[in-house]
Amino acid sequence: MPDEIVQYACEIHPRVVVDGTFGGGGHSRLILQRFDDCCDNTPDVSWNSLSIVALDRDPAVSQRAESIPLDPRIDLYLGSYESTPIALDSAGFRDADAIILDLGLSSDQLADRDRGFSFNSDGELDLRFDPESGIPAHQWLLRHDEKAIADAIYQFGEERYSRRIAREIIARARSKRPVRTVSEMVDICRRCVPRSKNHDIHPATRTFQALRIAVNQELDILTRTMQQVTDWLAPGGRILVLSFHSLEDRIVKNAFRQEDRLEVLTKKPLRPTDQEIQHNPRSRSAKLRVAQRRDAET
Repeated sequence: MPDEIVQYACEIHPRVVVDGTFGGGGHSRLILQRFDDCCDNTPDVSWNSLSIVALDRDPAVSQRAESIPLDPRIDLYLGSYESTPIALDSAGFRDADAIILDLGLSSDQLADRDRGFSFNSDGELDLRFDPESGIPAHQWLLRHDEKAIADAIYQFGEERYSRRIAREIIARARSKRPVRTVSEMVDICRRCVPRSKNHDIHPATRTFQALRIAVNQELDILTRTMQQVTDWLAPGGRILVLSFHSLEDRIVKNAFRQEDRLEVLTKKPLRPTDQEIQHNPRSRSAKLRVAQRRDAET
């Protein structure tokens, strides 16, 4: 939902924008383009300078930035969006006018065969955003019992057949053939999850999502961030969160409602248009919520 994100972020004429999930830099580039267009078309506009503080947990993002120089108005930091205050301070700013969190996977991550994010190509079942931190998914499976695995797959992936899948994972481990690769995990899911009538969801989709969320502690980080994010916003600043999972969306919705300093601008989450879904099927589950910090005197 790039158009909606750019519109909500730019209509307040921000001077400092935090792109907390930089990825390929798509949102940052679009915001800078909107800024340049405004300056060209309205030279006396008060929006006369813009800096973007970008963060990403994935070291590959920093490596790409080194080989392909970024726009000089972008400061990129390696780390979770939970580290926004540190990144802002390093860039010389106290707070931000807009903070953008896109909680989905990037195309580059899905295309990386060594990370295991896509079940359409084989490789090690890793699923970490930062390969230098934490443990890969196949080790996570070895460290948890059947109930814990089943609970995670059900809770984080909403997979009805989580018990069957967990049982198969543990059976392989007991027979000295622990799950290690993407193809092995996909095979278990294919055997445990009946094919749906409309065939629109791969049988491994929910399980891979669940393991990714568990390995990266995504919901814990999001919860802590939403509890603090208002402190990182300037008065009148906006927080925009694009989520792809009901648990993520619930955390954001509740945080917005419980924070008296925030005014919710999207009473219901915005959804992608039919045209966008047709162009990008992965966007079909996206939900965008936006809130604005109230002015200090209100």
